[in-house]
Amino acid sequence: MQSATIKIFLVKGNPESLRTAEISNWTGKAISAPRTELKELLDRKELHRPGVYILAGTDPESNDPVIYIGEADSVADRIKGHASKDFWVNAIVFVSKDENLTKAHIKYLEGKLIEKADEAGRVHLINSMPSGASLSESDIADMDVFLINMYQLLPVLGFNYFRTSEEQTAAEKEIFYCKIKGLTATGKRSPNGFVVFKGSEAVLEHRPSAKTMRALRERLIALGVLIKEENHLTFTKDMEFGSPSTAGSVVRGGNTNGLIQWKNAQGKSLKELEREQTQ
Repeated sequence: MQSATIKIFLVKGNPESLRTAEISNWTGKAISAPRTELKELLDRKELHRPGVYILAGTDPESNDPVIYIGEADSVADRIKGHASKDFWVNAIVFVSKDENLTKAHIKYLEGKLIEKADEAGRVHLINSMPSGASLSESDIADMDVFLINMYQLLPVLGFNYFRTSEEQTAAEKEIFYCKIKGLTATGKRSPNGFVVFKGSEAVLEHRPSAKTMRALRERLIALGVLIKEENHLTFTKDMEFGSPSTAGSVVRGGNTNGLIQWKNAQGKSLKELEREQTQ
């Protein structure tokens, strides 16, 4: 992504409360707030314009992160309709300061956000079918630029759901391997932990002592992230874990020191590489 100057305004002086964000020379604007400040959010005049919004929270049954992505001619009116849904705790809205976003524009943006979140695979999407829109070639180019700026602001405001494994810096792209019983898993460090790549292999059986890890693996199997193939399990998509050790433990079927077991093509472990970086 290109460099950018971001202006964040803390409406109440609290970084976790209602805030707005803008990028220099961009016509868009982001407004974000926790659900506890829903009235203040809905009272803002920007939310009575066309825009796209994201509601983020936690699935009450699985405790997994979930989001809902939507669009509306009046974002405030649409978000009011989500008040009965208890999963979400944070909201972010994107509108245009010059009020030039049309219905087709926001439907296009909504569709692209849904596609991007689905591709990244970091969060469960409550709505996974984008409505989409037909735009002219010039409008598509304009909205793609609008999206680039949105993707820059989203993680700044705490919505880290849209970065795919291919969009890391060169330093983050080094591939690591975890091997056991002739099986190989590949992955890499990520800003939030460790990503195991699609196609990676994992042992079929859990270790008897690994009760917590067994529950995690069984949940991944139930979600279709891990599927059985002959004598092993295979990852069907990129999957991010909170640490290299959690990732390695899922691959190896029991408690694992990921700093030792994940190694690069030269055979150096994460622990060795981190030691070299701090010397």
